[in-house]
Amino acid sequence: MSDAPPLPTLLVIPTGVGCVVGGYAGDGLPAARLLAAASGCLITHPNVMNGASLYWSDRRIHYVEGWALDRFAAAELALAPVAGRRVGLLLDAGIEPELRARQLQAAEACRATLGLSIGPVVTTEMPLGVGLSLGPSGSSWGTLERPDALLRAGEKLVAAGATAIAAVARFPEDPESEALVAYRAGSGVDALAGAEAVISHLLVRHLGIPCAHAPALAPLSLDPDLDPRAAAEELGHTFLPCVLVGLSRAPDLLPLELDDVTAGGWPGRPERWPAGRFGPGQELTRAGGLLEASSLGAVVAPAGALGGEAVLACAARGVPLIAVAGNACLLQVSGEALGLEVISANSYAEAAGLVLALREGLDPAMLRRPLRRLE
Repeated sequence: MSDAPPLPTLLVIPTGVGCVVGGYAGDGLPAARLLAAASGCLITHPNVMNGASLYWSDRRIHYVEGWALDRFAAAELALAPVAGRRVGLLLDAGIEPELRARQLQAAEACRATLGLSIGPVVTTEMPLGVGLSLGPSGSSWGTLERPDALLRAGEKLVAAGATAIAAVARFPEDPESEALVAYRAGSGVDALAGAEAVISHLLVRHLGIPCAHAPALAPLSLDPDLDPRAAAEELGHTFLPCVLVGLSRAPDLLPLELDDVTAGGWPGRPERWPAGRFGPGQELTRAGGLLEASSLGAVVAPAGALGGEAVLACAARGVPLIAVAGNACLLQVSGEALGLEVISANSYAEAAGLVLALREGLDPAMLRRPLRRLE
């Protein structure tokens, strides 16, 4: 293990675009664990970490919802590690009684077995009405008929003392759909991911606390030819455990200026953050403290998916961008297409080596041959 100071590193694997690593049921987790070991501090999002009934808790990994991740990369938010938090449970009124009971049992299991602080439970006033779609590129996206009901339920949880929210919405089902069959075979796109992002983005943007989503679905029939990357979603009746574990130590989201709280419409939040806690120059230390975008030492993303807000914000500030060619997806937004300077890696194992080189103060170019002469 390196004795060099941590090199805060951002890992982005976009949701719903068919990434061969991280596009399924938490199959980006091994890459995240390796990068966390190499960097000593990894910031990533639920799409990478969520494996339904499977999860991995690592204090070096900071679990940050996608909208908040973009705001962090744009230097609008700082992250403050916490020892633990109270996770409120938000349930869609459209979930049938038996499926609702399965969600509650999963939450009870996480309380009794893992010692997590969970509750209260709030059910939306009416069904949320989730809709699923695929865009022209084949990437997934979704709609919500009653976002107002979602946000009101979230406000109730915050008022009741929740410091994070796990949302469970009833998703439409078509077990015979071509998209689902392809996904389970390891050749398709996660059709749920786009709609899940809509739900979590809305909650975090409105409330200013960590939130993540788990879909409510009836169990599928056995598929003997199931791709291993999709298998985590076949282990139980709910995808909730990984979300509860991830949120249990998700960092606080702290606007770098108090005006940002008002502008973002975060209800009841300003009094929690005295002005002395804000401002540039506060470094992440081994004992904790604030983590800001200015301290990022690297960003890692698929080579064909470099057009996201977080990646572009980092690139604009000159943060070294490691583009993983071995993680193909539906997109073809490369460094070359965008005019970005990238450090190429064939795999996440190679990317971890490059992160470690940066952490040790080595120029990654000196590890490749031939060497360019100084001119």
